[in-house]
Amino acid sequence: MDNRQLFRIVAISFWILLPARYLPSDSPQQKTVWDDQSAPFILGQAPQRIVSLAPNITEILFALELGPRVAAVTRFCDYPPEASGKDKIGGLIDPDLEKIKALQPDLVIAYRGNPLSNIRRMRELGLPVFALDAGDTLDSLAFLIARIGQVTGRGKKAAALIQGLADQRNEVRTRLKRAASPPKVFLLLPGAGLWTSGGQGYLNDLVEQACAVNVAAGIKKPWVDYSLEQLVSDDPEAIILLARSREEFEQAKKRTETDPRLKNLRAVRSSRFVFLDENKTSRFGPRLIDAYAELARALHPECFEKNK
Repeated sequence: MDNRQLFRIVAISFWILLPARYLPSDSPQQKTVWDDQSAPFILGQAPQRIVSLAPNITEILFALELGPRVAAVTRFCDYPPEASGKDKIGGLIDPDLEKIKALQPDLVIAYRGNPLSNIRRMRELGLPVFALDAGDTLDSLAFLIARIGQVTGRGKKAAALIQGLADQRNEVRTRLKRAASPPKVFLLLPGAGLWTSGGQGYLNDLVEQACAVNVAAGIKKPWVDYSLEQLVSDDPEAIILLARSREEFEQAKKRTETDPRLKNLRAVRSSRFVFLDENKTSRFGPRLIDAYAELARALHPECFEKNK
């Protein structure tokens, strides 16, 4: 069995493996599912007024062709472009709960990063909240999409989207079979300091799936403020820079190259820097698979030559 067949089995059959409490009842009198906070949610008619509390949730909703039903999003929801024109309810940590209530949504989808106190308050206000937390590995993206498809009545669309992402991912995997030994890399997040991904979280999995070794993987945390001394000791062969644009990438690259403390790193000496779009990579949504393909191509260009 090849990787393509295996991933199809996983993507399509994982519902069978879920505890029964996560599945809708067969009884016409009771169709209840439980969200990732173990809170019950009654499935009725497909929701017509959806509020999204996170950019990745918004992207998934639009990918499932639910854009016309999205009543409001956060101020950070800017993809696809149509999302920017939706009503805004605030940010991830400071949503306007009264405004959300006034919108009379029949579904509010929350995600990790939304304060638990806000989610509790929305439930107290009687709002139909469905909270999700999947997002530790690339594999869990299929789970997240399927859950949103289930609660919005878009199960078939979700299955098709999952399959398309699986095909895209497996094409990259097939090419990476010809990759040389995985390079040691350091993934640098925007901002001050040396913030990176530790060994927990989907960014570490992204690096590993792209056939590379995250030098910070030994720290079992999703986010780490790495020490300069440790980075010098690790001596990565490549540095992955998350940036909002090519211009910001070049600026970050220049800062790193001109830092006298880093001048002896192999990545700096060989000027081996990789650009990843921050907007695309930092959101746990469908475009993450595009970022995965771009990272794999940048680290292993020999695997993606047209004659191979």
